[in-house]
Amino acid sequence: MIGKGKSISHTKVSMSYGWDQEKDAEIVLKEFLHGDSPAEITQEFKMLQDQNFNCTKNTLSFIISPTIEDGKRLDKSKLEEISKRFIHEMKLGARQAVAFVHKDKEHKHIHLYVNRIDFKGVAYNDSFIGKRSQLAAERVAEQMGLTTVKQVQFEKEFNLKEIRIEIKRRHDLTMNQFKPKSFEDYIKYMETNGVKVIPAINNQNNLQGFRFQFDGHNLKGSEVHRSMSIGNIGKQMSSLEGAKILKNNTVGVTLAGKTVGLAPQLALKLTKFIIKKTIQHGLSY
Repeated sequence: MIGKGKSISHTKVSMSYGWDQEKDAEIVLKEFLHGDSPAEITQEFKMLQDQNFNCTKNTLSFIISPTIEDGKRLDKSKLEEISKRFIHEMKLGARQAVAFVHKDKEHKHIHLYVNRIDFKGVAYNDSFIGKRSQLAAERVAEQMGLTTVKQVQFEKEFNLKEIRIEIKRRHDLTMNQFKPKSFEDYIKYMETNGVKVIPAINNQNNLQGFRFQFDGHNLKGSEVHRSMSIGNIGKQMSSLEGAKILKNNTVGVTLAGKTVGLAPQLALKLTKFIIKKTIQHGLSY
């Protein structure tokens, strides 16, 4: 569950968004309030806010977002409990508050508005409110057995690790199975093995890297594995031994029928590797 918070001055406008019936909005919490419209509740907020002329951003606006899966099983009473627990964790005490749930999209979420001015005319300290909102949401999620941001991050990192491993496996399969002789061949054969390779071409029309698209993920070669930078892929392809060095120190490569250069540093790196391998090959005879 994610929590976001900030202090605002445009209470009525923001609350009208929260109350938007087109978003299938439903009130799940109302504390110390009687109004039945954004205008009425804003006026009730204002009665207390007028006691504190020094505070201009006098309404606290929060968004509390459970995961999609958690949201599917949260009824009105649970959403009310989330709102109350969140208010408690934020140490807001007894204040005017109203919360709406938006259900127009798959991702159910709560819009919570709390009067920053209490019944004594004292303003709530909103220092680091964004960070504190996230921590409060974490604690509420733990208390109610819901998914926390840490759990989501762990699952994301775990899944990403599996994606990296699978792309690398398919790269190795491509190199061993098809033995590509050019970058164009490599792109074609990787697609045969289910991975889309996207060339990164700079403004000078030079190829400077690859991105790998697989199962909804899009990663740079170096993010997949250090051996999958474009330079290291180039070293694995024997056809580069016959490449010609152009005057501007670039090597021409063909991609989708169009000729592009290699970024100068990459071309130099590959050229040095080719010369070294050629010398080693000659000395072996």
